[in-house]
Formats: sequence, structure tokens, C-alpha cells
Amino acid sequence: MLKLFFLSLFVFTSLNANDLKPTFIYEASGGVTDIVSDGSKIYVATDASCVDVFDLKTKKLLEKIKVPQIKDFMGDVIDSKIYNVDIYKGKILLTSQASKGFREIHMIKDGVLTTLISIDKRMFISKAKFVNDNTILFSLLDNEMYLYDIKNKKVLWKIDVRPEDADFNSTFADFALNEARTMAIVADESGDIKIVDIKKAKVVKVLSNKNLDKVFKVDIKNKKIITAGQDGRCVVYNLANSNDYFLREKHWFLIYGAGLSPSGKLGAFSSDENNNVTVFNTNTKSKLFKLTSNLMTLSSILFISEDEIFVTTDSNKFNYYNLK
Repeated sequence: MLKLFFLSLFVFTSLNANDLKPTFIYEASGGVTDIVSDGSKIYVATDASCVDVFDLKTKKLLEKIKVPQIKDFMGDVIDSKIYNVDIYKGKILLTSQASKGFREIHMIKDGVLTTLISIDKRMFISKAKFVNDNTILFSLLDNEMYLYDIKNKKVLWKIDVRPEDADFNSTFADFALNEARTMAIVADESGDIKIVDIKKAKVVKVLSNKNLDKVFKVDIKNKKIITAGQDGRCVVYNLANSNDYFLREKHWFLIYGAGLSPSGKLGAFSSDENNNVTVFNTNTKSKLFKLTSNLMTLSSILFISEDEIFVTTDSNKFNYYNLK
């Protein structure tokens, strides 16, 4: 019975997905690290000291939002890598590389760049997102999370996301916010997914035993959570009914990226060594499309609608696919 139980957890996707080439190929200023959309534009973070802003309709570059270059450990001037970007009511938030290995958080409002968390704080920041108009949530590599008041320039709370009985110090990997920006879904090298109630400033639930190693990426849409695991598993958690499962290909492969469509009905994950992305139905688990022609290791998967998806890699070229 135990053997049958574990066999039932293995869901192998079907082999009849349609191969799709990119509908359009964009070119950014450097290797792409992150991408978000506000519905009319996409904001593309790069390792070349800038965020490129493209118009979704015309596909043209509208502007480049630049941050200062930095000095490396040898004293040479180099580009600052931008680790993530977020958008909220016209304001832009980004986390960038600073000197001596530290990182900074900047906000752009009405074209003016302001540093919210500077190198003086000596923080190893991994990711930052808006919670509301005046508050941001950010995480450190050691799995601490901070809620920060922009107007009053102060930390509202700080928590360690790791459980008190954790056997080891798990390094942070990624977090995503639900649509209401009231919960943070946190992934790290333990494989467990922590759900943080932002108002309560505490971990309210831990999802475990599906990913057995580091989770690289996590996303949440419409009470569904998707993960990209080092163990070769793409896990789908359903917070509405606990109908959780995982997918993996027949051959083992590190899954670097995953994402969900706005409704949560479609999921996507990097599925092989050729950087292809599998799109599947999260209800039936059936494979629908294989998105091809991605040049390097995936950095992000972003659905901007039920039929449109962006795939970015470490390359400066990234792909847009129309699934219709």
C-alpha cells in the first residue's frame, strides 16, 4: 500500500503537447533577471544597471530606468545587477546590487529615483515588493523578512521565516504575494513553503513533503500555488481544497522557473535541459504546449493573460508567446 501511495504521487505529463515558437522576441539591455507587468507595459530588470520598459501593444522600448554603477571588490566600475522589480499604482520598486556584496532598494516615483534601503544598512537583500502605497515587504538571504514604512522610514516588523525547530539554516530563494497583497508565499532551500500573514507578522501555515529540496521559484494565483524545485518537481498546492500534487518529467531535471495564469487554470514550468517550458492545465494536469527557443537558463515566467506568456532567461533576448 505504501508503494502504491508513493507511485500515485508521481504524475508524468503526457507527450502530446504542441511545440510553440515565440510570437515575438524582445531584446533587453542585458541579461534578464525579472519581469512584471501593469497591464499596458512590461518592466524588465537586467544585470546592466537598468530596467527596460516596453509597451505591450507596440512592443517598443519606452524608456530605460537606470541605477548607478558600482565598484567591485577590485575597485573596478561595473554595472549593478537588478535582482527584482515591482510595480504598484505607477510606482516602481527595485532591488539592486551594491558595493561589497550588499544590496539596496530603490523606488521610482514620477521619474525620480529614491533609495529606501541604502548600502549603509549593510543588508544582503534578496527581493522586495509593494504591499500597499506606503509599505514594502523585503527578504534577506538568511530568510528574515521585513515590513518597511516608506513615509516614516522605519521597519514595522521583522520576522525569521524559518520554523523554530528547523534542523538547519535554510537560505531564502523566492517569495510571491497573493492578489490582495495580504499574504507572502515564501520558498527556500528546505523545500517547505511558508505562508506569511503580513498583518499578523507571522508564519500561519507550512506546506511540506512535496518538494524535497530547494525551491527556486514560487507563484500564487486564485488560491493556487506553484513551485519550481531543484528536485525536478513542479508542485501545485490548492489552498481552497488541499488537492495538492506534483508534476515531473520522466528524466530528472532541475526546474528553475514556474508561473501561473491570472485565473490559476494554467501553469508553466521549465521542463528540460533545452530551456523549454511546459504549459499545462492545473485542474486536469494535461500538457498543452511546449514553449521552445529559449536561449539560456530561465529567470522568469510571466503570464499577462490566460493566453499570453513571457519567458525570460539569463540572455538579453526574451520571448513572448501567444497561446491562441
